Amino acid sequence: MFPFNELERAVSNLLWLNISSADKKKAWEQAQSYSNTLARYNAYLNHLSLYIFLNWLTEWLTSESVPKPEIFPSADGLPSIWEVVNGAAMTLGERRIVLIPSETIDLEELCVPQEWVDIPSFAGDYYLAVQVNLEADEDECFLRVLGFTTHRLLKNFGRYNANERTYVLAAENLTANLSVMLMILGLPVQEEIPELPTLSEAEAQKLLQLLGDSSLYFPRLRVDVPFEQWAALLDNDEWRTQLYHRRIGGLAVAKNTASANNLSNWFQNIFDTGWQSLNAVLNTESLNLAFAFRQRELAVGGVSVNGVKLIDLGMQLGNHSVALLVGLTQEDEHQVSIRVQLHPSNGQTYLPPNIKLALLSSSGATLQELKSRIQDNLIQLKRFTCPKGKTFKIQVTIDNFSITEDFVV
Repeated sequence: MFPFNELERAVSNLLWLNISSADKKKAWEQAQSYSNTLARYNAYLNHLSLYIFLNWLTEWLTSESVPKPEIFPSADGLPSIWEVVNGAAMTLGERRIVLIPSETIDLEELCVPQEWVDIPSFAGDYYLAVQVNLEADEDECFLRVLGFTTHRLLKNFGRYNANERTYVLAAENLTANLSVMLMILGLPVQEEIPELPTLSEAEAQKLLQLLGDSSLYFPRLRVDVPFEQWAALLDNDEWRTQLYHRRIGGLAVAKNTASANNLSNWFQNIFDTGWQSLNAVLNTESLNLAFAFRQRELAVGGVSVNGVKLIDLGMQLGNHSVALLVGLTQEDEHQVSIRVQLHPSNGQTYLPPNIKLALLSSSGATLQELKSRIQDNLIQLKRFTCPKGKTFKIQVTIDNFSITEDFVV
């Protein structure tokens, strides 16, 4: 039950959505890999706003002839943004919706960080003011969408706050009924945005060293770093990811990067502990011939480098092991294509039934999952592509046994 009466709900044009205790628990768990308390709480509010609104919008649009909303830039890309900027975005076809959450009880204005307005690749078409109320009883918390504005209205009628680097628009100038947004979805509502300056690699690394210090709670407000330089750094996916990893430092680098298998090193034939190159494994008799033959075919197919790790499945399966294969193809200087397979080993023809192979995001969310059937001699995830600096996990599970391998590209 919401903390307002049914009459108010019926006559209000505002959107009210419940926040359950399960929603709060999941959001808080996902908000732990940030550099400081403020960043964690920012991620917490944005996670709640984004996923609750996204679920509602997806259901609301089921009968409409509009595309399904998608997270921008991706679920895995959110931490690098929420570490330094408030706001969450999604795309709806060619349009972008930006949510700006706030816990202010009497929200009188929409304050949009400049990044969501003046960075061309970030800029939204529509901006929603979201009030998040977490002060109610356990299952009476809610978020309320006060209304929306457009990029053009925000640029032309919003007040620019140079100290906070935000565009501010009074709540009375917002359109409360979201149906209006859907009606004008096809109209151009974005003001022209100047291109950002070009940063050299040396300039970017200097900024990363300066702004990667986690004791600096608001790197976006450094007065000695012009917004244009900050924006150019943030606009680059690779540099933004590097900034995030520098800032989380010992908290998550040890967990996500330092202890992760570094796939970039594999191209120099440098493998992490427990891993071997495919050629080294094929020169032994530890794997059956069928496995070797399949991998020779895979290598001929154009995979640049392959790493193999034998995984002992534990006493409950008679000390059987399986072979985890990760194959890499260098697509270009920024992207690596990755294929993951699981094979029987040590003379076995088939995988154990019901063994699972899963691709997980850096936060632990399941992106792909396969389960072996009776007489499966391999299972393979769909090929996927990662940019440099990206982290992900591969998990092998059977019964009560589970092992997870962390990777960084």
